[in-house]
Amino acid sequence: MSKSRFVLDKFAKLIEQGLLSYKDLSEEIINILKSKRDEIVFKMELTSKEEFDILNKRVSNLEKKLKEVKNAKSSKKTKRVKKL
Repeated sequence: MSKSRFVLDKFAKLIEQGLLSYKDLSEEIINILKSKRDEIVFKMELTSKEEFDILNKRVSNLEKKLKEVKNAKSSKKTKRVKKL
């Protein structure tokens, strides 16, 4: 009985070490992929999320102003009355 317990303990230890090394390996692969992604983004000179959000807000504000100007022009056109 003690021999089987010894074998089971050794087997459990091997499985535990294998799982830990697998976890470490997967984390390392993920880190490598993230760094490669960051390198590619840097080379492409893409904007960051914060810069994109700021630019998006600016564009939406300009679109609102443009709509207001168009509405003001169209309201002026409808206010004209024919002279008799």
